[in-house]
Amino acid sequence: MIPGAALILVIVAMVVPVFFVGMWIMSAHSRLVGLRNRYQDAYTRIDVLLKKRYSLVPELVEIVKGYVSQESGTPDAVLAARNAASEASRRAGQFPGDSAPMMDLSGAESALAATLQRLFAAAQGYPELKADKKMKGLIDELSSTETEIAMARQAYNDAVMSYNTVRETFPTSIIATPFSFGPAESFVLQKPNEQLAHNALPPS
Repeated sequence: MIPGAALILVIVAMVVPVFFVGMWIMSAHSRLVGLRNRYQDAYTRIDVLLKKRYSLVPELVEIVKGYVSQESGTPDAVLAARNAASEASRRAGQFPGDSAPMMDLSGAESALAATLQRLFAAAQGYPELKADKKMKGLIDELSSTETEIAMARQAYNDAVMSYNTVRETFPTSIIATPFSFGPAESFVLQKPNEQLAHNALPPS
C-alpha cells in the first residue's frame, strides 16, 4: 500500500503536467481566436469600402452612357461586372478568410477593374465627358476609394499572414486543426498586372 505522502506525490506528478498542458492549450487557443478576429475585423473595413465603390459605379456608367456608343457594350459589361463583384463581396463578407469566397471575390474584382479600364479607354475620345463636373466628382471619389481599398486590403493581408504564421508554427499547429482553425485566404487580385481602376481614369 502506497504511503500517504508518496500517493500525494504521484497525484501531483500526474496532475501538474495535465494542468500546464491545459493552460498552454487555452493560451494557444485564445491567441488563435484573437488573430482570427483581427483579420476578420480588417475585412469589415474592406467590405464597407467595396460597397461604397459599388454604389458609385452605376452613377458613373449612367453619365458615360450619354456619350459612349451603346454598341460597344462596355457600359453594360461594367454593370454586369459590378453586380458580380457585389455578390462575390456579399459571400466573402459572410465567411472572411475562407478560400473559395475570397478567391471568387479576387476574380470578380479583377474582372471589374478590367471592364472599368475599357470604359475609361472608350471615354477618352469625348472631351465633353471629361469636362463634365459630375463626372470629375465621381472620378475623384472613386479614385480616393480605390486608394483606401488598397490600404485596407494590405492591412487585411498582413493580419491573415500573422494568423497563418502562428497557425502553422509548432507547437500551436498541433491544436489548430482539431479546434477548427483553418488557413485564411489573402485578398489578392488574380491578375497582378491589372491595376486598380483609378490608374485607368481619364485625365481631367
